[in-house]
Amino acid sequence: MSVRVKICGVCSVADARAAVAAGADFVGVNFVPGSPRRIAPERAREIAVAIPGTPLVGVFVDAARAEVEDIAAAVGLAMLQFHGEESPEYCAGWAWRTTKALHARPGEALAALAARYPTDFVLVDAFVPGVYGGTGVALDPAAAEGVPPGRLFVAGGLKPETVGDVVRRLRPFAVDVASGVESRPGEKDHAKLAEFVRLAKAA
Repeated sequence: MSVRVKICGVCSVADARAAVAAGADFVGVNFVPGSPRRIAPERAREIAVAIPGTPLVGVFVDAARAEVEDIAAAVGLAMLQFHGEESPEYCAGWAWRTTKALHARPGEALAALAARYPTDFVLVDAFVPGVYGGTGVALDPAAAEGVPPGRLFVAGGLKPETVGDVVRRLRPFAVDVASGVESRPGEKDHAKLAEFVRLAKAA
């Protein structure tokens, strides 16, 4: 089966529909304070209604559990993505599918770290001090080696011209892109988006 694709940081119904039309398997919405891609739960609910049948993933950073549960229920999220410093204990016991983002810090043994988390998936992203994702900084694919491919999402500076090589090298469950298919932060370039999905799935 071809790799799944998650288009993250979607801020509008038009971009969500374009992602689904291109063949994306997941659409990500961002609830992180200070992010240029942050949207209100009300907007996220509009997106959820516009793309029935496509799982909507909510991105959170070190948020209170009650807040996450309230947003997930109100929006109709299918998966929660924890992109901060959340502990394995925090990531356990949710009523939704879960993904834990791991940042590839120099010298970090990500396969061992991934094994500590009871989430359905782990997302390996580039490490940029003080920034949680969406940076456009490329991940060294070697950082993700050893993480079980069946639970691996790969992110970190992916673009249409680089995603194929990463998929062929790691054979992950999914790839995740935000800035690599944008015309500016929070606004997707629909042609780039379609090309990204096509090249990822052809790899």
